[in-house]
Amino acid sequence: MVDPESAKRTHQVLDCIGLYCPMPVLKTRQEMDKLVTGQILEVLADDPAAEEDIKAWAKRAGQKILKIEKTQEGMRFLIQKIK
Repeated sequence: MVDPESAKRTHQVLDCIGLYCPMPVLKTRQEMDKLVTGQILEVLADDPAAEEDIKAWAKRAGQKILKIEKTQEGMRFLIQKIK
């Protein structure tokens, strides 16, 4: 279920369902590059490695993960562009 407050703030949705390492992280990075500071990217992924990979990437890249939740399809991430 999408949190209504987060859904209002999401600026872009990236569907990585069916993609496996390293594609979810690479595509997340590409989409984040298109956003301006403060905007939020919603990422959907079903790769079991995506949670740890995206967390590690966000930390290295200086981006902020606002929310991670398990869904029927896999995982949903809300990532805010900080820099």
